[in-house]
Amino acid sequence: MTAKPLLLAVGLLALAACNKPATPPQAAAPAPAAAPAVVAAPQAPAAADAAPTDRKTVERPTLTLPALDGSTYDLAAHRGKWVVVNFWATWCAPCRKEMPELSALHAMRSEIEVVGLAYEDIEPAEMKAFLDKRPVTYPIVIVDTYNPPEDFAIPRGLPLTYLIAPDGKVAKEFLGPVTAHDIETRIAQGG
Repeated sequence: MTAKPLLLAVGLLALAACNKPATPPQAAAPAPAAAPAVVAAPQAPAAADAAPTDRKTVERPTLTLPALDGSTYDLAAHRGKWVVVNFWATWCAPCRKEMPELSALHAMRSEIEVVGLAYEDIEPAEMKAFLDKRPVTYPIVIVDTYNPPEDFAIPRGLPLTYLIAPDGKVAKEFLGPVTAHDIETRIAQGG
């Protein structure tokens, strides 16, 4: 088997192994250890006025949404810093696993800020209860899956993380779990 079909097969196995089950999971072969876990994200319903599912992230995205703490998160207000925009969900195990590291990165590096975009249908009270058990230092925004942010592609898997450069341009998109090392390495490379 050549490298391309093998990589495609490994990628498909990783995606299939991490989908949020609608019914009880059936026994499945575990994904290879080297393949990052990616959880399929819920998709907005197909409707005449729904956002197209094939839209792409714009080069210099805007984002202004109410945060869970009652403030308004405005991506443009963070120009001059590196911003980590992390799409995640409470039901996504790889998302939960990366939260402490993203929280530490946000707290320890003054030139890097993180915002968590909770891409799921959840009530604010439920999210607050979740965050009481898994606190983070960065702001959390609950994203309406039926009306996701227009300047970002609709997530096809979670976690999905964008690294936004100080000039406001997307420097890197990470599909699957991301570490502080991944982010810092990309920043050291200049984005």
